[in-house]
Amino acid sequence: MKEFPFTDRDFQNISDRVYNACGIVLGPHKREMVYSRLARRIRANGLRTFEEYLSYLDKCGDQEFSHFINAITTNLTSFFREAHHFEFLKTGLIERIKADNRLSKRVRIWSAGCSTGEEPYSIAMTIADEFPSDWDVKVLATDLDSNVLQKASQGTYNSTSVTGLDESHLRKWFLKSSDGSQYRVKDKLKECIYFKRLNLLEPWPMRGPFDLIFCRNVLIYFDKETKDNLFKGYHDLLDKTHGHLFIGHSETMSKERTDFKNLGKTMYKRIDAA
Repeated sequence: MKEFPFTDRDFQNISDRVYNACGIVLGPHKREMVYSRLARRIRANGLRTFEEYLSYLDKCGDQEFSHFINAITTNLTSFFREAHHFEFLKTGLIERIKADNRLSKRVRIWSAGCSTGEEPYSIAMTIADEFPSDWDVKVLATDLDSNVLQKASQGTYNSTSVTGLDESHLRKWFLKSSDGSQYRVKDKLKECIYFKRLNLLEPWPMRGPFDLIFCRNVLIYFDKETKDNLFKGYHDLLDKTHGHLFIGHSETMSKERTDFKNLGKTMYKRIDAA
């Protein structure tokens, strides 16, 4: 027997609120996940039912609503996850970007849905020594969840989180605690990354152009209409000559889209629609 009553109406109400706020679709298979995560918020606020919690959400304003969204969003990531994307960046794109941007000496990369920071730090490690010191190289890292953004900006990870990194990366880019349990990203790597909270369904303040956009394992939460709108937005912000989009291994782009060329392995090049 569950600690708190959880009706079909409660689940539908929650699903509607999440979709309206950030476009995430919560199917029936997410019901147990929703219960377990929001039960913590019910306890934390001294409430007795999901119905009470939903009423509380309406009364208390932005602070609890931020906790509500943070509880629902899933943040699973690792350093150099889907390694072929970083290999393609290193061997197939950096020289092209250098050639195309040789006059502006400007590079912009967006990690959309950066979670706890492993993705933007992996991007930064990949490109750190590839551009001369007089180039302006920046990685924008955004996420809906303010809690994970705080962790990402701190750049401190336990020893388990860095298991997949080779020794050269650990020595060059991390400071290890005296007991070996914590690894902190060095300031030199942090300097090129800007962490900002962003709801992808709200207006985007940045103008681009971006040389690369990583939006991986984010699109799986959205319906087709929302995905199409996001793809259009990414297309508009990508550099016209070499802009590339990377999505997650379980995500797909509709074959109906003619404004991206599918390079395989969830990598896409921006092109002008026919």
